Amino acid sequence: MADLSLAEIEALISQHPDFPKPGILFRDVFPVLRNPHAFKSMMNHILKHIREVCCQGDNKIDVVVGLDARGFLFAPLLALELGAAFVPIRKKGKLPGETCSLSYSLEYGTAEFEVQNESIRAGQRVIVVDDLLATGGTMSAGCQLVQKTGGTLVEAIVIIELLGLKGADQVTSLAPVFSLFKY
Repeated sequence: MADLSLAEIEALISQHPDFPKPGILFRDVFPVLRNPHAFKSMMNHILKHIREVCCQGDNKIDVVVGLDARGFLFAPLLALELGAAFVPIRKKGKLPGETCSLSYSLEYGTAEFEVQNESIRAGQRVIVVDDLLATGGTMSAGCQLVQKTGGTLVEAIVIIELLGLKGADQVTSLAPVFSLFKY
């Protein structure tokens, strides 16, 4: 069966006005995940992009990082298809063993990300994956943490980017941004 087009996949993304608070239009990717054909098609579109843009010549992706928590829905699947390692970046206190951490600012305070030591080696080619790019704080922190471990950032990949919040402005100095859907 042929992959669905991006337009057909995007039609499944639902909208929820005033969620999680008044004035916010929440874009929900979960209906895509409930449709196996649409989910597979979406992942194939992302893989096609990665193979065409990030894996030119002998270059390959060594590590696919997923950001806590929705990045974990997509990054392991991409890693398997690319023959790469999957590495989670989690909120502080969620990973066992020794970790490398980074504090970052959010609109409402601060947060801290961690990655297990030795999970990303110096020079490994890394893509960072999450579901959403809004203000860019989370993705920027994930990319900075990859750099702190010595990984080489190839690209930041998201399913949905909210253009009006200009999150890519915080990330593009660290890595190119690829967004499947832009609003």
